[in-house]
Amino acid sequence: MSKLSDYVRSKAVLVDDDEVNRVCRDLPESACHQQPRNFVLQLSSLSLTKVGEGLADTKLVLAWLLGAIGAPTWAIGLLVPIREALAMLPQLLISARIRQMAIRKSVYVVGCVVQGLAIVSIGVVALTLSGNLAGMLSVLLIAAFALGRSLCSISHKDVLAKTVDKGRRGTVSGLAGSIAAAATLLLAVGYSTGWIPLIVPVVAAAVILGGLMWLAAALVFHSIREYSGATEGGIDGFAAVIAQLGLLRSDLSLQRLIMTRVLLLSTALAPPFYIALSGEQESSSLGSLGLFMLASAGAGLLSSYVWGRLADRSSRRVLMVAALLASIANGLAACAALLMPEQLASAFFILPILLFVLTIAHQGVRLGRSVHVVDMADLDSRATYTALSNSVVGLLLLAGGVFGVIAQYFGVGVVLAIFAVMAALAILAASRLEEVQAPISN
Repeated sequence: MSKLSDYVRSKAVLVDDDEVNRVCRDLPESACHQQPRNFVLQLSSLSLTKVGEGLADTKLVLAWLLGAIGAPTWAIGLLVPIREALAMLPQLLISARIRQMAIRKSVYVVGCVVQGLAIVSIGVVALTLSGNLAGMLSVLLIAAFALGRSLCSISHKDVLAKTVDKGRRGTVSGLAGSIAAAATLLLAVGYSTGWIPLIVPVVAAAVILGGLMWLAAALVFHSIREYSGATEGGIDGFAAVIAQLGLLRSDLSLQRLIMTRVLLLSTALAPPFYIALSGEQESSSLGSLGLFMLASAGAGLLSSYVWGRLADRSSRRVLMVAALLASIANGLAACAALLMPEQLASAFFILPILLFVLTIAHQGVRLGRSVHVVDMADLDSRATYTALSNSVVGLLLLAGGVFGVIAQYFGVGVVLAIFAVMAALAILAASRLEEVQAPISN
């Protein structure tokens, strides 16, 4: 027990720059006293969930797994739309109710358990079933996973704010992200080199292990000592959206931002189709999953900081450049699939390289749109803008499942060509956005 206490105290250096004084800026004294312990628990829990996400990446690993067991293309195409939409839309309905709870860590724990059980179940499905039935069950399980993700997303920020002091919260996410990235890269190297066999039982076992990570995260998070928080002042997100629907008709800036976001959904929806296309061209091993994972993780590590710096100067230009990169990547992938399928089959490295470019574009889209909505709105309208745009995009994401049907009947190349056109149109849409960042004086 003393060793554990010493370990927790050693981690306090990460939490507190002023270890001797132990002064907290926005935490009460009781919570400040518990901060070193809570910091380690927050970091451990978040690291476990992020490692789980790497082991069971919906866009890459689960898409590969469904292709490997013969699930239909429409099911693979539904994975990302269902996960993103059902993680986003329920928050509007439940945010006010969760706000009424003085202790909210239980919501996060339930969300982790739901996610963990759903991912474990997908791994079991992959080991025991195949074809259409496996595809349908996996889509239903992803829907359950997304609902659990919604609970975690809406509760985690509150608990983090009540247990870790201002100025140290980003460290939790940053360290957890780095730990998860390292674990994912190691797995990707293992798959790429053949040290870890790229076969269904092994990948399914890794997915099950990812699900267990969420269950372990729930156990760790339950140990956090959370003090009671305010229960008044909550905003009903759904009611706010209904009340402000008029902005969609009258606010030109919001209309243009939403249009740009919708067209740039192609960057989020495309990766599973790269996996599906790889499987079509290399049926013996269904593509090089490890190379795809390396490309995705490497692109995120290399580009996020750069995009962030550029977005502070001009989020509009970031969205334009990201759209251009996405259009190029999807366009080249579509051309290869439609015009040069034989060459694509022999040059196995082409699709991972294009996915690398696409992932860089997606990182730019995520950062650009986030910075733009924050900087374009004032304090009173920021929450409304965010809720409205998320609602519209979430609803349209549900319709994104149609691309899986198109791929099923017309081929993956046609879908990637559509995504390339969408990204090209997004360049024009983003160019019409306002420059919302103040010029930086020299």
